[in-house]
Amino acid sequence: MQQKSKRRLAIIVGGTALVVVLAVVLSQSGNRNAIEVRVDTASYRTIVQEVSATGKIQPESEVKISSEVSGEIIALTVKEGDRVQRGQLLLRIRPDLLETQMEQYRAAVRAADVGIEIAKVELDRTERELRRAAELYDKGYLSKQEFETAKAAYDRAAGQYQSALAEKSRAQATLRQAELSISRTAIYAPMSGVVTKLNVEVGEKVVGTAQMQGTELLRIADLDTMNAIVEVNENDVVQLHLGDSAFVRVDAFRDSVLLGRVVEISHSPLEKAVGTQDEVVNFQVKVRLHSRDDRLRPGMTCVADIRTARRDRALAVPIQSVTVRYDDERPNGENATAQQQSKTPPQIVFTIKGDRVHRRQVRTGISDRGYIEIAEGLSAGEVVVSGPYSAISRTLRDGMRVTIKTPARTTTASSSK
Repeated sequence: MQQKSKRRLAIIVGGTALVVVLAVVLSQSGNRNAIEVRVDTASYRTIVQEVSATGKIQPESEVKISSEVSGEIIALTVKEGDRVQRGQLLLRIRPDLLETQMEQYRAAVRAADVGIEIAKVELDRTERELRRAAELYDKGYLSKQEFETAKAAYDRAAGQYQSALAEKSRAQATLRQAELSISRTAIYAPMSGVVTKLNVEVGEKVVGTAQMQGTELLRIADLDTMNAIVEVNENDVVQLHLGDSAFVRVDAFRDSVLLGRVVEISHSPLEKAVGTQDEVVNFQVKVRLHSRDDRLRPGMTCVADIRTARRDRALAVPIQSVTVRYDDERPNGENATAQQQSKTPPQIVFTIKGDRVHRRQVRTGISDRGYIEIAEGLSAGEVVVSGPYSAISRTLRDGMRVTIKTPARTTTASSSK
């Protein structure tokens, strides 16, 4: 009887041990099949959405100055970097050829005056003869033909007189044009600002814009008002609005951030590599800088971070937690959902309960560099998969077993001895 009890106890102990061993084996097998993931918790935070774009610093106004007359520069009163005032003399061009032409035009005016005097004398003479012919014709002492001859002579003299007056007006206009041209041999500043570019020296000959494109002499820019002219991709420009704030970093000095505001968004695209697979469509955006820095120079490269939206209390998850893909087992034909038929993939996250993941469709809002707003589909405190992205975007399926990867702890050396 005692042996039977011992045998029964041995069977029970052996069976229990076998069950424990099988459970351990199955647990280890399940853990081997589980995918290792990282997790994060949906929580409320402030999200600031920004659009980054590169460009160059440019003044609000910059004037390219050319001469309307050709000639040799005989005086240059400024150098590059000088600050000038509106109306200040910049340079002079030798006016000798224009002065010679002006003497010719003055002589033409004097000749026109002489022509007017001659025509006036002839007009007075024919006028007197016409009056006498009219008196004789009324008394019957002069034939009609002789009267008409006298009238024709008067009309001809009147026409010559008017022609002489017109010739004088033409000569005077030509003289005024020459005087205006000679006055333009002195170039004055059209605006106050800084000489940012000087292309000529004393003794150089320049070509005026009256003949062709002309020589660019110098440039004056208003450096008190500066802009960042940046190029924004076509996918991002739709998020911008006039008045959006911006933070501009200039490559030449990264120690400071300049504040600005969007004042202009171009409607004309800037296309590059048109017709190729590398085609890019950007739009030019002007950011007015409110912060002033005397180190700024036109043409400096900059990066502008334009704030397009802000949420002070947004339910958010890491941006890599959200992926876009169709249903894992997509039905065909008439069983397909309206969303699948419209070819619009849903946005999903994977939440964790226990050791399994559950697919959750969500609706997102704005995002920053690290987090994205969840407008619908999640509650605060829920645990979501945050990595690796390859698992989130391709591997994970609803109900799949996972193991949570514990972040490595950073150890500090103990100072105790």
